[in-house]
Amino acid sequence: MQVKELGHLVLYVADLDRSVAFYGDLLGWEKVTPEGLPFPAAAFSSGRTHHELLLIEVGPDATPVGGGRRLGLYHVGLKVGDSDDELREARRRLVEAGVPIVGASDHTVTHSLYVLDPDGNEVELYIDVPGVDWRSDPSLVMAPIRPLAL
Repeated sequence: MQVKELGHLVLYVADLDRSVAFYGDLLGWEKVTPEGLPFPAAAFSSGRTHHELLLIEVGPDATPVGGGRRLGLYHVGLKVGDSDDELREARRRLVEAGVPIVGASDHTVTHSLYVLDPDGNEVELYIDVPGVDWRSDPSLVMAPIRPLAL
């Protein structure tokens, strides 16, 4: 067996409408689920496949995501463009929407902004740095992290 690609991500959310606004309206993923599902859920696609993100509402009394050092998911990375100009535009939209940016990093192969979704999941919004040939030099993928200057 060999994994061919990362297919999709499923998140439990406290408030489906709030998360649909974040992932759909703010981040721009297209909602692909029909109205009237038998349970509160929404699926999104960038067009690459049938769905890349599925949100399932579990209600506000569910246990929140823990902080600090822990096992499990650290963050999910979402490519938002191919240039720093596109990342600057993403930053502008986040700031206008009142979403705090909790980090910004130059990873040599990517430039990244980090935010928290409405349920506290960390989301990396990134662009691949043009001209960086990590296939020829795989060590670039683990290059030291530097502060990002946009």
